[in-house]
Amino acid sequence: MLRTMLKTKNQHIILPAFINTVEVGTNHPVGSRNKFTKLKFDLLQPLRKRLDELEIQNRNFAHFIAKLIPSQCPFERDLMLFGHKIAHIPPMCKLNPLYDEFVGLRFRALCYLVDQCGEDIQSYC
Repeated sequence: MLRTMLKTKNQHIILPAFINTVEVGTNHPVGSRNKFTKLKFDLLQPLRKRLDELEIQNRNFAHFIAKLIPSQCPFERDLMLFGHKIAHIPPMCKLNPLYDEFVGLRFRALCYLVDQCGEDIQSYC
């Protein structure tokens, strides 16, 4: 587990890796009053890091990932009545805090299938 050390008044404070430190600038109203570091808690950071570091090295695993993670949001819909669009349901995938990591994982799986296995991936698009 990675740790970050902050030094305050000659005392070291050790913070776990899932706490990101953010410096507050002097032009910010809070930053002009004090020069302390504001802490931002990100409890999903270890899971994000794990998903980003996951390597695709197996054809079956790449197929599994490409089938499991959809290419488009399955919840997005146009509601039609008598051939006229009456409402639109927006994609809900952006509400998922791990959306970018899942899209990246699917992209890496598809790249592995094309580059290493020489397969056609049109069926997954």
